[in-house]
Amino acid sequence: MSEEILVDVNPFETRVALVVDGTLREIHIERPAGRSLRGNLYRGKVDRVVGGVQAAFVDIGLGRPGFLHVRDLHGVRTETGCSPPDILKLVRPGQSLLVQVAKDPLNGKGVRLTTNLALAARTVVLLPLDTHISVATRIVDADERTRLKDLVTRVRAEVGTTTGYIARTASQSASEDQVRAEVEDLDGLWKRVSRRYGEIASAMDASGEGAGRMADACLVHEEVSIPTRIVRDLAGPKTRAIVVNHTDTFHRLEDYIKRCLAELAEAVTCYEGRTPLFESRGLEAAIDRALDKRVPLPSGGFLVIEQTEAMATVDVNSGSFVDSSDLESTAFTTNLEAAREIPMQLRLRNIGGIIVVDFIDMVEEDHQRAVTDALVGAASDDSARFRASGFSELGLVEISRRRTRESLGRQLCDTCETCSGRAFTKSPQSACYDIFRGIRKQAASVREGVSEYLVRASQRVVDRLLDEEAPYFAALERDVARPIRLQVEPGYASDQFDLVPR
Repeated sequence: MSEEILVDVNPFETRVALVVDGTLREIHIERPAGRSLRGNLYRGKVDRVVGGVQAAFVDIGLGRPGFLHVRDLHGVRTETGCSPPDILKLVRPGQSLLVQVAKDPLNGKGVRLTTNLALAARTVVLLPLDTHISVATRIVDADERTRLKDLVTRVRAEVGTTTGYIARTASQSASEDQVRAEVEDLDGLWKRVSRRYGEIASAMDASGEGAGRMADACLVHEEVSIPTRIVRDLAGPKTRAIVVNHTDTFHRLEDYIKRCLAELAEAVTCYEGRTPLFESRGLEAAIDRALDKRVPLPSGGFLVIEQTEAMATVDVNSGSFVDSSDLESTAFTTNLEAAREIPMQLRLRNIGGIIVVDFIDMVEEDHQRAVTDALVGAASDDSARFRASGFSELGLVEISRRRTRESLGRQLCDTCETCSGRAFTKSPQSACYDIFRGIRKQAASVREGVSEYLVRASQRVVDRLLDEEAPYFAALERDVARPIRLQVEPGYASDQFDLVPR
């Protein structure tokens, strides 16, 4: 398996793509007006505390307060099935807090905040408010987990700190020198953050501006740029090339890779081709396909992926595929293909939250288990936390995928002005009948001074009024005792029309 990371930088937009064996797997897009805030640290001031939702709304200087749930407060530990402590006893309005952005704004809501602070490097994550050392759950080998925990413990002692650390999945391939260098870097970073936070607090207190609503909210530490962050988090032993189309970004990445990923120093190159980088690899078309609802499967079946406010749904269809043996075999083959494709589509489209999959009905429990195993297995490379339930009595599988940023569709698309986001419009027939009802209503309420009615509508609606609906149209003119004149409006959708009494 060969991986490439492609970085496309333009004045108006930065895009970073992960390509695996020539197929687009992840796309990260950042625009000046919507730059990711995830990982940033802020000095925030609590605006209000709402006991009903067990959350505080914290002003961090972004205009819209961030959301801090009681479970995201440091030190709050709850057992499964137990209620957390009352946030009203833990946080008060006007209180200053050092908070970190855990999720970017989603669906028009403010950022999600936490006081469980974490500063990430490639192989380790610093937990400055904790003291424990742990190992990423994706590292399953017991001996390797023990080795990494002992290594980080020893390095931490040598650096002379007692803060907590997590050995990331990438630490499996890291040398002791690399781990030590990153622990030292993170320790120094946290000292600078602590010093800046203290300086800001002292300045606010000395100036008396702390009473001002905005004065107490400011940025303390900014996460690295998106190209560096993606290379840090996604580059690894399988990475064969890191291609950048922007000279300054190339030099910054080159410096970072030499310091932290020396084994990939020869992999990073500056693209100088005349054809745009993404276009040269066929990624522009792949991004457009990732916006389609319908996804074909190898045997002729297909998926239909829909995103709603509350969740996403995936419908599995056999399409043109019919197994010659029996219905169960057809369903099993199609469902297996779907199970391998769904995690890749969720990752590419960055769809998170709750996803409900309606697989084709299968009777055999062994087939259901095989499909579930294939679904989980296909998600093994996804950096987002992914969980899947077994088949329910209704044949549905529920998936939970961690969501930290907007989906690709919501980043690139807007609500359709024609259908207002409903994904459908009324048919010309329905529009005709709405017109009939509207004219009858106007005729019943206003008759004086009206010599005719003007109907402005689309070509399809006007054609139908003069053809299929002509008998009803003529009867309506007789009933209202006024002529009805029709006018075509080329820019109107099938359910748009105007009724003008004249």
